[in-house]
Amino acid sequence: MSAYLKAYQLAQTQPQDFWREQALKLPWYRFPQTILSNDENGIERWFADGELNTCHLALDQHVEAGRGDQTALIYDSPVTGTKVQYSYQVLRDQVAKTAGMLADLGVSKGDRVVIYMPMIPEAAMAMLACARLGAIHSVVFGGFAPNELAVRIEDAEPTVILTASCGIEVNKVIPYKPLVDKAIMDSRWKPEHVVVFQRNACRADLSEARDGDWQALKNKADMHPCVPVKATDPLYILYTSGTTGKPKGVVRDNGGHAVAMKYSMETIYDVEPGDVFWAASDVGWVVGHSYIVYAPLIHGCTTIMFEGKPVKTPDPGAFWRVCNDYSVNVLFSAPTAFRAIKKEDPNGALLVDYPMTSLKAIYMAGERLDPPTLEWVQEKTGRPVIDHWWQTETGWAIASNPVGLESFAIKPGSATMPVPGYGVVVLDELGDEKSTNQQGFIAIKRPLPPGCLPTVWRNHDRFQSGYLSQFPGYYVSGDGGYIDEEGYLFVMGRIDDVINVAGHRLSTGEMEEVVGGHEAVAECAVIGIHDELKGQLPLGLVVLKDGYYSADGVIEKELLQKVRHEIGAVACFNRALVVERLPKTRSGKILRRVIRQIADGEQYVVPSTIDDPSSLGEIEKALN
Repeated sequence: MSAYLKAYQLAQTQPQDFWREQALKLPWYRFPQTILSNDENGIERWFADGELNTCHLALDQHVEAGRGDQTALIYDSPVTGTKVQYSYQVLRDQVAKTAGMLADLGVSKGDRVVIYMPMIPEAAMAMLACARLGAIHSVVFGGFAPNELAVRIEDAEPTVILTASCGIEVNKVIPYKPLVDKAIMDSRWKPEHVVVFQRNACRADLSEARDGDWQALKNKADMHPCVPVKATDPLYILYTSGTTGKPKGVVRDNGGHAVAMKYSMETIYDVEPGDVFWAASDVGWVVGHSYIVYAPLIHGCTTIMFEGKPVKTPDPGAFWRVCNDYSVNVLFSAPTAFRAIKKEDPNGALLVDYPMTSLKAIYMAGERLDPPTLEWVQEKTGRPVIDHWWQTETGWAIASNPVGLESFAIKPGSATMPVPGYGVVVLDELGDEKSTNQQGFIAIKRPLPPGCLPTVWRNHDRFQSGYLSQFPGYYVSGDGGYIDEEGYLFVMGRIDDVINVAGHRLSTGEMEEVVGGHEAVAECAVIGIHDELKGQLPLGLVVLKDGYYSADGVIEKELLQKVRHEIGAVACFNRALVVERLPKTRSGKILRRVIRQIADGEQYVVPSTIDDPSSLGEIEKALN
């Protein structure tokens, strides 16, 4: 039996034995005797009687083991020209002082702290300091609109807000303090303290009674020890957009999360302590929580915080430069980042300057990885590109190529195999399992493995109705797809991205694959729009690579012919529009639902997560 199959079957048939073995790899204060049990809501919980501290796992254990001089965190900021490296010893001491600062402000175990910061080391220190105290952090992406921050403040009810005076982007400085003040004014909940880390690009006015200067408060604080917490105590709340418009507070526990993070670094990313791991994301997203801050440090790796973009900081060689400068072993980012690089440097000319001799593999997640992007990155870098699929709710990958166990052949469009611990099935509308190669609802058998959400913050009914009630005994992912004859999982997109054309259920993801395969296309989106006769018709929106122009609609015509040839006339793909850019969230997800609402002439709400609201106006103009 293969190493993967052995692990997968053991995790399915003997989950308590399997996860107990993984838990033994961490230094607990009190090792759990109860591996799996049910809480008062009937939800499965891992390691309920165990005690530990996540900050101790991430920092102190390595210092105590004599590895304090190893580099823990590299900060590289092309927008400020700053580069700093922190050893495990130095980072531990900085975090302990930050925890002391919070304790001096009255923060203790179970209290909430909202962190509204840019990609600077103090953001990671703030997260780890909360974990050190047993406080619950909730990171809100720096620069979010005040009304969105206010909603999160009301829900989390923080004792303290930690922020910076500003965020810095390409040719733009965004003052944060006025946004925080407006959010507090709009919120029914008023935090006791707002602590501001002053940045030279824009210093904040600290005239409110609740305001405090980060550096001054930290300087007079003592280093605070780690506070033991239960494995089931919350580590953080991370808000994700909800269909009702009210964000959902995904809760992550301490024990299951730590075990899952450690296991994933070995099994999915195949890295060892001392390796350099770079997740090119933001701490405002789940990737930043799991793979900038917690997993690499728990595993004893060096992690990188990059305050920049894949392009324009200063050019599309930024990722390659960082990988080369710091001997990165594994790079992880969203497909949209590589599509931006491909658009500006379609021939990969800048790669010549950066041999990246240490880079073993490139991982992508966060949205569907279209085969043309996968193939472009593999061809230009000469490295394997590993597509893996996961969600804010799970905190780590549901499906991946488990290269730490064994390496499977890459199939473009597939996230490869379910990771041990995840019982992935494809169901029809009645909850019956679909046959091989038949599309349906992707669901996961309960119990979910460690690290997945056990509830929604202060709204367990929403957790039940949103994830567990549709198919009893399963967690519903909200994504659709299929499993092929070799067990490979293909995630085709959100369930509502399947359109019904004259009775034929068609995947827009499949059409995007075909459209994205045209040599001129940098990125694309296909949506279903209302049609009186056929119910829905597909509409393609494409962004062209630099240097390509659609004279007299030639490229559009070629795209229509390509879809007809590769999918068939049944697709009714009769309209493709070239646009300058696609509206996206800050994390790079294309806002397909909003595009669909615009195309159908419906009222729509501009999402709080949008990167640039003016992109919606461009879509409206193109469609009219």
